[in-house]
Amino acid sequence: MSISTITPEEFDDFRRLIYNHAGISLSPEKKVMVASRLAKRLDYHGLSSYGEYFNLLTHRDYPQEFQMMVNILTTNETYFFREPKHFEFFRNVILPAWRGDMFRVWSAASSTGEEAYSLAMVLAENMGMRNWEIFASDLSTRVLEVARIGVYPLDRLDQMDPFLLEKYCLKGVRTQAGFFRVDKKIRNKVRFAQVNLKSPLPPGLGQFEVIFLRNVLIYFDQDFKKQVVERLAAALKPGGYFIVGHSESLHRATDGLRMVIPSIYRKE
Repeated sequence: MSISTITPEEFDDFRRLIYNHAGISLSPEKKVMVASRLAKRLDYHGLSSYGEYFNLLTHRDYPQEFQMMVNILTTNETYFFREPKHFEFFRNVILPAWRGDMFRVWSAASSTGEEAYSLAMVLAENMGMRNWEIFASDLSTRVLEVARIGVYPLDRLDQMDPFLLEKYCLKGVRTQAGFFRVDKKIRNKVRFAQVNLKSPLPPGLGQFEVIFLRNVLIYFDQDFKKQVVERLAAALKPGGYFIVGHSESLHRATDGLRMVIPSIYRKE
């Protein structure tokens, strides 16, 4: 069955749907991306138009399809030790100055888990295996499933120190050649959960020394960006650090965080 080209009206329907659910603002330039990513779901259900698929999404007989659509449209690229200067600051500035009982980090848009496991390796190297924990969250259930398993292709390792790979990862053999798995002792220190940043934070989440929210704010408009930053900053301890992507800024997003260096902020 051939699929008709997505119309401007159909694209606007999906734009509103994902914005209302997750606060993600899809620009008109994303029309081709949205159409190509969703085409497989139209094919799966035997549908010929995006309007038919939109109607199916909101039908009570297909409760899992909505999450499937969210998973498809919120997939982001990531890899181990992405933007390495943040990890250097984390290791050389934040950790040596810390004094306390339990060091908690939130990877707030963890995708498939590379950021959270990178942080865990730095913490294991500098603090041993005690007195720290990592909470990692994402909107997509698909990426969280990948993260919990912790198996990755070796080509995700351009920025990783070979010493850390040898110490904290297991290289695959035979059918798993070309892949590696994060060691269980590291995986056990990271808790993954689904969190929609547009909603109130989960009860009992607690406070954190550091929150990483990198390469996500670029998808939000200014009003929603301000809401998210203030919501997450409330979960940051006084003196804690809030880290965004190198291409991002918290300008006009909050008064409660002071820039230390570009992309790294501290709670007053």
